[in-house]
Amino acid sequence: MSKAFTRESDAQEDDDDIVLPSLPTGTRNYMTPAGYAQLRAELFNLIDDERPKIVEIVHWAASNGDRSENGDYLYGKKRLREIDRRVRFLTQRLEWAEIVQPSVHHGRDQVFFGATVTYVEDDGPERTVTIKGIDEVNSAQGEVSWVSPIARTLLKARTGDVLKLVTPTGVVAIEVLDVHYPAPQA
Repeated sequence: MSKAFTRESDAQEDDDDIVLPSLPTGTRNYMTPAGYAQLRAELFNLIDDERPKIVEIVHWAASNGDRSENGDYLYGKKRLREIDRRVRFLTQRLEWAEIVQPSVHHGRDQVFFGATVTYVEDDGPERTVTIKGIDEVNSAQGEVSWVSPIARTLLKARTGDVLKLVTPTGVVAIEVLDVHYPAPQA
């Protein structure tokens, strides 16, 4: 059906034009093995479980007749668009993913991707962050993206280094107290 024959409210509800976060230009999509596995599991769950269920609901709702006021049909079609958009996004991110094993740096005191770093600001408390990929970060667990300002400041620093972190309120001096990597798995 042509967009020319849709109601204005349909066009407003159609959120296919939402732009998802993109990678910085010219960079790779670094990811830990666990992050890659998590995104891959989400992709397969959407394709194998969730999408077929919604397709079945939409098929059933369409067979009921009038689609213009059929909530199951309208919601189902919208949910299918959301699922398809997420599948495209995950597929693209996984294709561009470069898996980095943080445990190869185990025992080192220099900050690389996958490091868990403890640092302290001038007069502030100690903070601990783990540097991970853009798509696998959980800030509630103290994880930061490798392209975040704090991670970019910390990368390649060593234990004991004093660095200058640029924040919206000004430049803050931070000292790297500890660098830790997961142990290699046998």
